[in-house]
Amino acid sequence: MSENAGGQIDNVMKESRLFPPSDEFASQSRIGSLADYEELYERARQDPETFWGDLAREELHWFEDFHTVLDWNEPVASWFVGGKTNASYNCLDLHLETDRADQPAIIWEGEPEGEGLTLTYRQLHAEVCRFANVLKGLGIGIGDVVSIYMPMVPELAIAMLACARVGAIHSVIFAGFSDVSIADRNNDAQAKLQLTSDGAWRRGKVLELKTIVDDALEKSPSVENCIVLRRTENEVSMTEGRDFWWHDLMEQASDDCPAEPLDSETPLFILYTSGSTGKPKGIKHTTAGYNLYAKKSFQWVFDHRDDDIFWCTADCGWITGHSYVVYGPLSAGAQVLMYEGAPNHPAEDRFWDLVERHKVTILYTAPTAIRAFIKWGDDQVEKHDLSSLRLLGTVGEGINPEAWMWYHRVIGKERCPIVDTWWQTETGGIMMSPLPGAIATKPGSCTKPLPGVLPQIVDETGVQVDINNGGWLVMTHPWPGMLRGIWGDDERFQEQYWSKIPGKYLAGDNARIDEDGYYWIMGRIDDVINVSGHRLSTIEVESALVSHPNIAEAAAIGRADEIKGQAIAVFVTPVNAEPSEELRAELKLHVRKEIGALAQPDDIRFTAALPKTRSGKIMRRLLRDIAEGREDVGDTSTLEDYSVIANLREDEE
Repeated sequence: MSENAGGQIDNVMKESRLFPPSDEFASQSRIGSLADYEELYERARQDPETFWGDLAREELHWFEDFHTVLDWNEPVASWFVGGKTNASYNCLDLHLETDRADQPAIIWEGEPEGEGLTLTYRQLHAEVCRFANVLKGLGIGIGDVVSIYMPMVPELAIAMLACARVGAIHSVIFAGFSDVSIADRNNDAQAKLQLTSDGAWRRGKVLELKTIVDDALEKSPSVENCIVLRRTENEVSMTEGRDFWWHDLMEQASDDCPAEPLDSETPLFILYTSGSTGKPKGIKHTTAGYNLYAKKSFQWVFDHRDDDIFWCTADCGWITGHSYVVYGPLSAGAQVLMYEGAPNHPAEDRFWDLVERHKVTILYTAPTAIRAFIKWGDDQVEKHDLSSLRLLGTVGEGINPEAWMWYHRVIGKERCPIVDTWWQTETGGIMMSPLPGAIATKPGSCTKPLPGVLPQIVDETGVQVDINNGGWLVMTHPWPGMLRGIWGDDERFQEQYWSKIPGKYLAGDNARIDEDGYYWIMGRIDDVINVSGHRLSTIEVESALVSHPNIAEAAAIGRADEIKGQAIAVFVTPVNAEPSEELRAELKLHVRKEIGALAQPDDIRFTAALPKTRSGKIMRRLLRDIAEGREDVGDTSTLEDYSVIANLREDEE
């Protein structure tokens, strides 16, 4: 391994296992061979505007046709210029004259066992129309921002689609954030209306959402009204003239509400990023381009069939819930399972019980959850019949090869392809992923870009790096699902995404491409460790640690070192073993054997849990602060469990 210049990153991961799709799976797929994928990809690459223009006319309903596919004025893209459409119409009305009208749209299960509800497309359409009329009755219309702080209940999806129907902009805030975090987001967006519920179920306990919202609204002067859904029946205070019960307003509302014809670039939603690296920012997505991209990426990646039961386990407080619980699947006419609760309540087999009872065919979940399943043991899985599953997906961050193999073996029974998807809040939808009938998978690789996605890996000067060397991942051409800016901060948008490599979108991730043209995500740009001039990716060190049978989860960071520049510090969660000096020494040797002496950790710290955002991403920034002894850990508004930091601090003392 030689020292790299120009910002290239050393590749130290050794992974060559290849899993092609079965002949049976490929024969039934939308895109059933590598040649078919390559033909589609090449068509999109050569003439992106014709490619996306044709798809937009085929897949979306237009009240008025567009005259220009793309108007690109860096960094602002306008797609399908002159066209008028509506995302709510595309998710609902389009299906009403088809066989799908009376098929399930949302199959919902609450956290308390035995609680559930199924809404057909016709029923969902009626509920959305009612709530759209409720919004109009409160003076909400085109361009008004509606803040949503609700659990994973059907009404959350109803609220999102009702906003889209009238042209209002929704800002969904995960129902776990503090009152300060809600107020910050409300004030940044200048929200006019707040939606919430009396409470939410979380592992058998009631989270008092309305109480949190009351505190937030004291600090949110732009919010005029608040609508409250009855969910847990706990007592809440209602401010006269400001607060209204959801069911009272719905009883009076008509189910007739034609969708508003909206300009293609009308803002659809703002979504604040999880803030793993600093102050959350409001990512802005608009109507037509986002809607098209969410739908097509859903169809391509998940090989959607009419009889599929699709379960994306993400909350709608994150982009994955927006794109692959609501807009993508519903635009495609899918049957969507929506679950309110935690994966381990009332027991650690809750997910597998849901898969068995609802005969889920496609499961899309996060590496964080998969690593938790491994920790809880195979016996939790083996109690259940998972034979309905035909496709598995992973999302949120890179998956370690050994976690991938467990998912493949224990959940997929070695017959379900795995789509390891790379994308971001900013991209609107999946950018790189295997197409499961066409592309052989490699554990830990997101494989190939989707049609219309043109990535490149460059060094810090913008020069393309060599095969198997890591560098910055950029996009060289606009795509319909891309963000349209940071809400209220054009300067930050330009600086963060477009200033480092002129003319190209900087994703903020490191990646490499291998000799087969497969992409490997190597962690955030800030997560590179520079050891004696060698730049190492954190995910590769972590993957080596997780491949040890006694490690469930690992996080690697670089800490300052007088001799090497940076030393490698790792935090690991053991399984089936107690922390000990013997285990520490064994892990160092294990990494040395898997990767090489250069990557051997200098510090290994045992912990029962790692600090994560509420979307499941490890907050390495906080670990870096702890490893270097800094007291001030900056913004922690998105931290899931503050006790994790306290426990790590105690371990230091």
